[in-house]
Amino acid sequence: MAINDHLPLSETSFFILLSLAVSPKHGYAIIKEVSALSKERVNLATGTLYTALRRMLRAGLIERTDMDQPNRDNRNRKFYRLTPHGRNTLRAETSRLNTMLKLADELAPGDPR
Repeated sequence: MAINDHLPLSETSFFILLSLAVSPKHGYAIIKEVSALSKERVNLATGTLYTALRRMLRAGLIERTDMDQPNRDNRNRKFYRLTPHGRNTLRAETSRLNTMLKLADELAPGDPR
C-alpha cells in the first residue's frame, strides 16, 4: 500500500502514530501520551484506541512488539511500535500539514495590528 493511500490521517491516527514515534508503548501509555501531545484536546476511549490500533495493524503502520509485560491484573500488556511504513506515513502527513500551514500564512497572514 502506498503512503498516500493513508493520507490525510485522522487526528486520532496522527496522534497515535506520533505517540509511538519515540518508543513502543502499550495501550494505556498511548492514551496518556495522546492526551499530553494534544494538550488534553484528544482523549481516547479504550474502544476508540483499540479499534484504531487494529486498523493500523492491518494497514501495516504499526506492529506488536515482543515486549509484552504483565499488568497488575496479571494480564499481558501488548506493546506497539511504528513500522517503517508507519514512520514514512507520519513524515508524509507532517509534510502535508506543513505545506498547508505555509500556504495559509502566505494567503491569510496574521492580524497586522
